[in-house]
Parts: sequence; C-alpha cells; structure tokens
Amino acid sequence: MLITQSFAPKSKVFSLLILLVSFINFNVSAQTRSVADFDKGWHFHLGDVSGAENPATKDADWRMLDLPHDWSIEGKFSKDNPATPEGGALPGGIGWYRKTFTEPASAKDKKVYIDFDGVYQKSTVWLNGHELGFRPNGYISFRYDLTPYLNFGGKNTIAVKVDNSVQPNSRWYSGSGIYRNVWLVTTSKLAIDHWGTYVTTPEVTERSAKVNLQLSIKLYEAAPSVLIKTTIYDAAGNTVSSTTINFVLKQILKDSIIRINQTFDVKNPRLWSVDHPYLYKVVTRLLSTGKIVDEYTTPIGIRYFNFDADKGFSLNGKPMKILGVCDHHDLGSLGAAVNTRALERQLQILKAMGCNGIRTSHNPPAPELLDLCDKMGFIVMDEAFDCWEWKKAKYDYHLYFKEWHKRDLEDQVLRDRNHPSVIIWSIGNEIPQQGDTSALRLAPELAGIVHSLDKTRPITTANDNPDTSNKIIKSGAIDLIGYNYHEFDYAKFHDRYPGKKFIATETTSGLETRGHYDMPSDSIMRWPTARDYKTRAKMNADHTVSAYDNVSPPWGSTHEETWKVMKKYDFLSGMFIWTGFDYLGEPTPYSWPSRSSYFGIIDLAGFPKDVYYMYQGEWTDKTVLHIFPHWNWEPGKTIDVWAYYNHADEVELFLNGKSLGVKKKEGDDLHVMWRVKYEPGTLKAISRKNGKVVLTSEIHTAGKPAKIELIADRKNIKADGKDLSFITVKILDKDGNVVPDADNLVNFKINGNAFIASVDNGLETDHDPFKANYRHAFNGLALAIIQSKEKPGSITFTASSKGLQGATVVLQAK
Repeated sequence: MLITQSFAPKSKVFSLLILLVSFINFNVSAQTRSVADFDKGWHFHLGDVSGAENPATKDADWRMLDLPHDWSIEGKFSKDNPATPEGGALPGGIGWYRKTFTEPASAKDKKVYIDFDGVYQKSTVWLNGHELGFRPNGYISFRYDLTPYLNFGGKNTIAVKVDNSVQPNSRWYSGSGIYRNVWLVTTSKLAIDHWGTYVTTPEVTERSAKVNLQLSIKLYEAAPSVLIKTTIYDAAGNTVSSTTINFVLKQILKDSIIRINQTFDVKNPRLWSVDHPYLYKVVTRLLSTGKIVDEYTTPIGIRYFNFDADKGFSLNGKPMKILGVCDHHDLGSLGAAVNTRALERQLQILKAMGCNGIRTSHNPPAPELLDLCDKMGFIVMDEAFDCWEWKKAKYDYHLYFKEWHKRDLEDQVLRDRNHPSVIIWSIGNEIPQQGDTSALRLAPELAGIVHSLDKTRPITTANDNPDTSNKIIKSGAIDLIGYNYHEFDYAKFHDRYPGKKFIATETTSGLETRGHYDMPSDSIMRWPTARDYKTRAKMNADHTVSAYDNVSPPWGSTHEETWKVMKKYDFLSGMFIWTGFDYLGEPTPYSWPSRSSYFGIIDLAGFPKDVYYMYQGEWTDKTVLHIFPHWNWEPGKTIDVWAYYNHADEVELFLNGKSLGVKKKEGDDLHVMWRVKYEPGTLKAISRKNGKVVLTSEIHTAGKPAKIELIADRKNIKADGKDLSFITVKILDKDGNVVPDADNLVNFKINGNAFIASVDNGLETDHDPFKANYRHAFNGLALAIIQSKEKPGSITFTASSKGLQGATVVLQAK
C-alpha cells in the first residue's frame, strides 16, 4: 500500500493514493443515499414580497406550480420590456418560490442537501428563515447543506428569491426562475462528496482499457474504517471489473475529505463513439461497521480521442470531423424551463441531419442535455462564459466575474467531467478582452482552473478576432485555436499558427425564414449591411428572410460557403454551426417586431428549413433528394428551383410531365438549380446514378385550405407529469397537400390527463402567447406540445378552424 497525505488546517483535506489492497466478497442489499425529485408543490409569487423568507409569511394565495418553471415565457411580448428584443422581448422581474415539507425524524443522523441544477438569476435561498447562500450565475448548478437548520420530524420551509429585474443582462433570451430541476439529497455522515467521483481512461486499446477512479469521501463524524467496493458494470448489468479496499479511519478527524484513487482493467472494452455510444457504469459502495452507508453511480464511456495539427480530429483512432451546431438553452415555446423529452427531440432531429456535436453556447448546460449526449452519441463543447471582466450587456456576468468565476468554473468542471460526450472545454466566447493585455493574465488563470480538475480534455476559446493580435491565443493557455467565422482564413491557418490545432468554434450564421423564398436566388446577400459595413441592405418589409441559403450577416457566411471550405481540409477538425435551432432573442438581421432568431437550420417549432437537407445529404448515408420551393406562385413568374441530392450523378426536373433538363453538380457544388416559368401543376425531380433511378420527389400546387392534419411524434407517453408529445398541425387542401401560405387560426381542445404546455408556428414576428389553446399556422404549419399529468389513460386532442375539416388524435399516457 502506498499512501500520501497532506493536512490543511480547517479544511482538513486528505489526499490519498491507494493501490489495490485486497479483494473481499460481500453482499449488499440496501443503500442509504436518497436522491428525491423536489420539483413538485411549490408556491410562486411574481413580484417582490417583504419578509417572504420568513416561514410565518402567508403564501396560501400564491400560485401553486411544479418546477422547472420559467415565468418570462408566460409573459407578453413587448419592445418596451427591459430585456429588449435582443433578449426575447419578454418580461423579467423578481419572483419568489416557497415550499413547505416534512423531513422525517429518522433522518436526524443523516446529511440533507438541496441541489439546484440552475436558477436564472441572482438567487438567494433560505431554510426556516436562515439564509443558505447567494449565487448570481443563472446557469451554474449548486448545493446547500440543509442539515443545521432542519426541523426533523416537523415542518420546514424553503424560500428562494430570484432576481432577474435588472436588465438587459443577456444577449439572448434567458428565461426567469427556477428553470432547471431541484433535488433533495440525503446521505449518511460517511458518503461520497458532492460531484465526488472522477473517472478517466488513460489507456485504451481494442483489447483492454485502464480505468482510474478518484473518490472524494466526506467524513462528517469519526469512524473506525471504511470498506470501499467499486464495480464496473456493462450496459447489460454484468460485472466487468471490481476492486475492494479497506481503509482505516482512526487517525482521520471528522469533518474531513478523503481522496482515494482506484484502478481497474476492462478487457475487450466496447468503445463509446458517436455511432455507438456504449456506456458502462461505475458503482461505488461504502461500508462501515459491516453496514452499507453509501452507494454512488458514475457513468463512463470508454473512448480516446486526439486533435492533430495536420490530420484534425480522431475518435478511437478513426479520423472524423466534428459536425456540430451551437444552441442556446431555450426550448422554443417552452422557454428556458428544462424538459428532458424536449431536449431529446431536438437531438433526434439533429442526429437525423447527421449532426454529431453540440456547443453549449454560451454557458453550462442542463445536466439532462449531457446525459442525453452521452446516450445518443454527441461530442460536446462545454462552454463556461460569454464575458469575463468586460461587459457585453450592461448588467451581465461581468459584474460578478472577479468574485465568482473561480467557484463557478470549478463547479462546472466538477459536475461535467465524467461525461464521455464532453470532449472540449471552452472558457469563453468572443471575449471583449481578447485584444487586451488583461487576457494574458486571465486566460492562463482560467485554463489553470480547468486543468487542475481535468487534464484529459483540451481547452479552447471562441475567438471572433482570431488573428495574431489576439492576446488569449498569444497567452498560450488554450490547446485548440478556436475560430468564430473567418472561413476565408481557414486555408492559411498554419501560416498564421504553425503547428497549432484548429477548431471552428462558431460558423456560418446563415439566415432563413422557413418556407419563404425571394427571387432570384443566385446572388449572396449580407444583411443588414455589407461585409464592409458601409452599405445597408434593402431587406423585407415583413421581416422575412429567403430560405434559399443566400443570406447571412456581414460577419458570417451561407451554409454552403462554409461547408465547402470545411470539407476540403483535413486539419480543420470540426465546426459548430450558428445555430441548430432558432432561439428566442437576437432577431438578426431585424429588430422589433421580430423577437426570435433566423439563424437556425431548424425553426423555433422544430420544423426543418430547406438547408437541413443539404446537410443530411452531406453528413449522412441517407439517400436524399429534396426540391424546393413550394409550387404556388403567380402565373408566369420566374421561379428558381433548387435540388439537394446525393448518391446520384444527376437530377432531371419535370413540370407537368415535360422535362426541364438534367442538372449535375460540378466542382464543389452542393445543389443544382433550374430557372422555371411558373405554371400550376406538378413539379417532379428524379435522381439517377449510372442511368438508374435513385429517388423521385414531387411537389404539387396546393388548392385552398380544406382540412387539418395532426401528426403526433409519440402517441404513447409516460404518465409522470413531465413527458411530452409534439403534435404537428398541417393545413391541407382537399387532396392532402400542405397549403404553403396558410395562416389559418387553429383552436385546440384537450380531454384527459394532460394539458397543452405550449403552442408555436416558427414565425419570428408572432406575438401571440406561447401558453394558449390556439395558434395561427405559419406557411401551413403549427405545433402543439402536450404534457402529461400523473394519471394514466387516454388523451384526446382536437384541432378546429373556421371553414376547415377538423382533426383529432388520441394519445395514451401510461
């Protein structure tokens, strides 16, 4: 046995390295750690309340709700809201949450904590009138120890004040409130500490893997010894490796942290990858005086990766590009309130496009997102800050950076470092200080904080000025040189930074409105101004942007412009497109009445824009033939018809049975185009390879709106009060064609144990509330999101509209 230890007065932290001591077999049938969902049954009041932290304050007339909760999404859109259209044009304010609960007397010898996954923002928490703490960062997860102030066997009152009143404090929609999950955690007084495991795989081959586990064990009271048994299980629950050690605690003082390392060998490991995201789990059990006192599970994906200056990125020894997107944290019409199914749906839509990477722009994500990325196979760039000491918005995090950045960054890394999906740490996005000498001080400090807790992943920053004047890059603190935009500089990267490694931290910023098309399509426009910022563009009076992928802001590029460069060079390790989904706020190139972005490959409601299929054809093995636009135009108007296709040599286009010619992609083309004089009827495309038909695609001229069609993404949902069914609402003509300009008002009714969580249509200028039982269609589509209650049974959802044949869909909650 080899033990090294150091003692720090007051903190009483011991560092120990223990190699294998003994193998001991024993059975355990119980565990004392409890992690309880603490989301239900909160009282909420919008507005400040004097003395609300006092348990005696009456809250019977407050609103009852379950968390997660975002009060801003329930508000009215207005250009006068202090968040401004840049922040989503929704209200902020102050909100209070209170919950009364009973902690059993049997827990008196335990430790009881409350874990908040995220509160936006400036939260203060009290228990029974005692202030537990304050956290200004709206995205960070944190814990408080309730034990000293609990009434065991009696009533207890948690009070949380959330202050999002001083605005603008964000450059995008933030949401307001306890918008992530809350947990009540009960442990023994000898237990794994908060975020107290760290698993790494320093040696991995196809035949074997070396797994290291660092444990931080919290000892709140004296104990003679602790028996530590850790077992690695495969996905089927079979034991693949196990280690047991007995550690004597007689010389260890109470209120101490013990750090122990364990090492394991895993034979013939199944490696985690984006295509096969295989997960093991590491289960650690602590026993004292013959009884199990704690059990803690850590996920593990066994994989190895490399960034090479010349060859780019490889995962498990196989070269690949990171094909990623950036996304903000809002879930469209659901707002910032996290929901696992809504996150899963977003990832499923992206996965079907061929996306394999997520950048958590520009802040730590919800834990559920990382869990899903682990399970579904996404590479994550986990980002910490949008600013350091200098502001971007008047009241943003720069006000708290000096005091809080170390604590917040440490908490982020400790929480997220066991996720196999997390491959890159980002310590900042477009930091205003990147051109200032202060970055020479701050970048190494932040990188040092990260590397003190995790040396297995590279660090980057997302730089919008990535030339050699950039002081963050000059500091040498970052492992990957991150470029935001500047795709015209990619080819000469190694001239600028010889021997360095490249990542495109943010690219593109293409602008589109789903289903809207301006002619002609074969010229690229920069909105709102030219790239030299001297010429203001003539934009659309109705605040639309053409969906032909020919518009970008002056700092960005179209999707095709960027991808043509990215796919050309091996050393370009990957990209994160701005953005996967439209998001609330930042309505570039417009402002009010626009209130959400145009950047998404997918609109706010989750409906793909046309460029989605360009990526699907380039990034997946699926056979693609996608033609657009719709085929409802003024007679005689000249229309540009585009086709995205793959697995074929050519595409032939027909209008009402007459051939309009064969087109082939040439050079680095990513689409083909025909210029067609419109006449109503049928537009048909046929792709061929070696003369044989690969795919056929048709678009028909639609008649007047006649009926509604409802398509539920899932007809069976869990009766857990949180699961969702996303119902697409289509406005069809009598022949079943989507009417491409339909904007009918659709009313919704629901019967059964569920409710309408929100509605949407993807239109960036729609000011109707998201929390409603109606929605206008936009370009033929709308969305209703149904949320289960906690009782099983049938759920009947009906859509009706004046003059249209209605529709009904039946769901089952189980």
